[in-house]
Amino acid sequence: MSKATLCLWYNKDAEEAANFYAATFPDSHVTAVHKAPLDYPDGKAGDALTVEFTVCGIKCIGLNGGDRFKHSEAFSIQIATEDQAETDRYWNAIVGNGGEESMCGWCKDKWGLFWQITPRVLTDAMAQGGDVAKRAFEAMFPMRKIDVATIEAAVRGG
Repeated sequence: MSKATLCLWYNKDAEEAANFYAATFPDSHVTAVHKAPLDYPDGKAGDALTVEFTVCGIKCIGLNGGDRFKHSEAFSIQIATEDQAETDRYWNAIVGNGGEESMCGWCKDKWGLFWQITPRVLTDAMAQGGDVAKRAFEAMFPMRKIDVATIEAAVRGG
């Protein structure tokens, strides 16, 4: 077992979320579903209580803890993409499966977890700093899903 594992809180559908992530992202899979041994405030004995899964190599546990706590933009999973096709594939999978678009490459899945679908051309431009970063940032700021060609043009100074 990993020394550190992300624990993500779900209302009652951690297993559905984990299966979606496993089907959507590379190096992702569901490892185990653990059933509640007794009734608990938000479920019954035998319900899925926790789900162990991996998303892009990150070990996670989904906890079906009820609706007391919600995900927020203060925590997100960033997925680095190589090109527009990969960006579109992940963005469309999340937004097209009951999720919502947000700004600057952020979107929220139907379970409320926030994702940043970020082409490497953008993170590389930001890492360069100076005028390249300024142009890339300015081009990215009004976007929802990141448009790779627009970022590449900004990096070139166009």
